[in-house]
Amino acid sequence: MKDSIVTWYRNIIRNPKYRWWIIGGSLLYLLSPIDISPDFIPIVGWIDDGLIATLLVAELSTWALDRLKARKGETPVETPEPVATNLKSDTTTVDVNAVSAE
Repeated sequence: MKDSIVTWYRNIIRNPKYRWWIIGGSLLYLLSPIDISPDFIPIVGWIDDGLIATLLVAELSTWALDRLKARKGETPVETPEPVATNLKSDTTTVDVNAVSAE
C-alpha cells in the first residue's frame, strides 16, 4: 500500500497541471500563522515547515528546469502513466509466448 501511495503522490506532484496548486499552497501554508504543529514547540514545530519548504523548492527547481529545457528546444521528460501492479520496483517481468515442444 505504501508503494501505491508514493507512486500516486509522485505522479500527481510531477503533473504540470497541479504544479501551480502545489506551489501556491506551499507558499500559503508557509506564510499562514496556522500550522499542523505550532512553531513555539522547539524542533517539532519546525519539521512541518521544513517539509513544506523542501516541497516548494523541489517544485520551483523542476519548473525552472522545464523552462530551461523548453527554451533550448528540448522537450521535457513526461512521467509515464502509473501501472497498477503489485510488483516491487526492483523486479523484472518477462513476457514469454510459450510453445509446446514435441
